[in-house]
Amino acid sequence: MIFKSLCRHTGIGANSYLLETRCAKVVLDAGMHPKHEGMEAVPHFEFLESGSVDSVVITHSHLDHVGTLPVLLKDHPEAKVFLTPETAELASAMLHNSVNVMQSKRIEHGIVDYPLFEHRELDRITETFEARGIERTFDLDREGTMRATFHDAGHILGSVGVTIEASGKRVMYTGDINFEHSTLQKGALFPEEHVDALIVETTRGAQERTPGYNRADEENALAEAIAGVIARKGSVLIPVFAMGKTQEVLGMLHRFKSEGLIPRHTPVYIGGLSTKMTHVYDRFSDVSRRHLPGFRFLKDMDIEGSERKRKGPIPFGSGCIYALSSGMMSEKTVSNVFARQGILENKRHGLFFVGYADPETPGGRIRMAKPGEMVLLDPAHPPVPLHCEMRVFDFSGHSTRDAIADYAVKLRPKKVFLVHGDDDAVEWFRQELQRRLPETQVLVPIPGEEHNI
Repeated sequence: MIFKSLCRHTGIGANSYLLETRCAKVVLDAGMHPKHEGMEAVPHFEFLESGSVDSVVITHSHLDHVGTLPVLLKDHPEAKVFLTPETAELASAMLHNSVNVMQSKRIEHGIVDYPLFEHRELDRITETFEARGIERTFDLDREGTMRATFHDAGHILGSVGVTIEASGKRVMYTGDINFEHSTLQKGALFPEEHVDALIVETTRGAQERTPGYNRADEENALAEAIAGVIARKGSVLIPVFAMGKTQEVLGMLHRFKSEGLIPRHTPVYIGGLSTKMTHVYDRFSDVSRRHLPGFRFLKDMDIEGSERKRKGPIPFGSGCIYALSSGMMSEKTVSNVFARQGILENKRHGLFFVGYADPETPGGRIRMAKPGEMVLLDPAHPPVPLHCEMRVFDFSGHSTRDAIADYAVKLRPKKVFLVHGDDDAVEWFRQELQRRLPETQVLVPIPGEEHNI
């Protein structure tokens, strides 16, 4: 069996990898790089001979794992796409939204490559998705020479890692993983049997967990911060990713209100893509492995973002909680506009981050700014002073580096491929695993380079 990285760039981005035997070729994920545009955001699909791929495995529906699937399938129209039922619905919504974003970028920035695919293509592709449940082995090629099993990854709804067996070898690809329970998602349930190769994410390799961290205490600290803002008649802006982080925050807010940690009547606003994704989460509330089973956010919570309650733009007022995308507060998104048009410059308000924000994004610039400092949120508008209360809370959907390293040690793989991490994160894992697994070959795969398993 041969492993090859198809990533165009190292680090977190257009994730895509190839597993190949004499009989079959399987692509693991087909992501779009968030920091690049046009074809620079697409993996090295040219490494693959046209029509040669038997199947594609999609571990979850974030764009850095599924965003270029239609591009891949243009050259491999017969390839089957395997994913969980939850990922199938979420990925369809994400990819349709991506078409709209690319169409806007083509007009605003003159990116001639966009859109990379159209809505009609997506409709055809999603109709052929092969949905599979967790812990049920299935064939990846017609002859059954490669077999796969999904395992709950605990990252977002429908996310999985996958074990692949072929040619007498066993390979584990983690995708994005979280071993810890969070508000909505239960922690990952991964097998611990020996594997020949482990392909593992390294996202948080450069981040040491704060000593004494406790998830419940962190949530309660957020509740206390929100209550303080509401008490001084301010509003709270929580930048969130539409899928995953929005629903986690809603789960927290439901608990805060139920336990009287924040006023029960506090209006909560979501909107746009977040509402669509929450509908999907609600549809799977009875069948997915999660906390709050059967609980439907848009039915059982008083949310101002549901279509039946509000028409038109989200109104800005005092004493409200706004859980708005994007999580990194990219230009032209609702969270960016709200911050620029009232939140950031007013001491009564609060801006609370609950997830990662790249330092080069508007959200990242806010997090690095000092009180009173001018922050550029959008080049088309003047900078805004940072006067509001700004806090950062740790609710990552990715496992700590120590938990992932412990898991790798349990598997005792012959080879470990370190992927999905910045250079410093990858380097921590390389050193740690070489120290703890001296007989294991720890590799940082170069795109296009073949590795025998």
